[in-house]
Amino acid sequence: MSTTPAEKPLRADAARNRARLLEVAAASFAEDGDTPLEAIAQRAGVGIGTLYRHFPERGALVEAAYRQEVTALCDAAPALLEADRPAVESLREWMGRYVRYAAAKRGMGAALRAAAGSDSSLFAETRERIIGAIEVLLAAGRADGTVRPDVDGEQVMLAMGGVWNVPDSDRWAERVRGLLDLVVDGLRYGAPANPT
Repeated sequence: MSTTPAEKPLRADAARNRARLLEVAAASFAEDGDTPLEAIAQRAGVGIGTLYRHFPERGALVEAAYRQEVTALCDAAPALLEADRPAVESLREWMGRYVRYAAAKRGMGAALRAAAGSDSSLFAETRERIIGAIEVLLAAGRADGTVRPDVDGEQVMLAMGGVWNVPDSDRWAERVRGLLDLVVDGLRYGAPANPT
């Protein structure tokens, strides 16, 4: 019984370490998909043994970091709608977050494909979750009249797919944001609150 109080702080520390590792891994992989695990552990302020206790091999860390990015992106959709502003502006802000997700996914590239495997349902699940998040934002936009009523989440996802064709450069994020602004402007065109 005396070990129970000591376990709670360790579990909390372990949870913080894991969360920090995932945060650092996502940022590191966005910059360089080949970042050494030792560098990630060091940036997270933990030993390599701690990293391996949570993620026994590189693929596990890559997939967990990717899943975290997807979750953060998708969970942001309803939270952004709580702000007192037109839904289309929440959609625009969400698309800004999509840029971060896209950067992380591009950086993970081959490592993510290798970790997930060719028969993995990870990418199909991710696609469905992102379409669901877009649908939440579109429904709010249709309700307040700031988004045209004749589009669905899958169409928007396809339009957003253009970000994967933007060539790597030091202006990549800026160019992707510009592309996504065009998508948002297209969604506003002809909306009841934005007749043109």
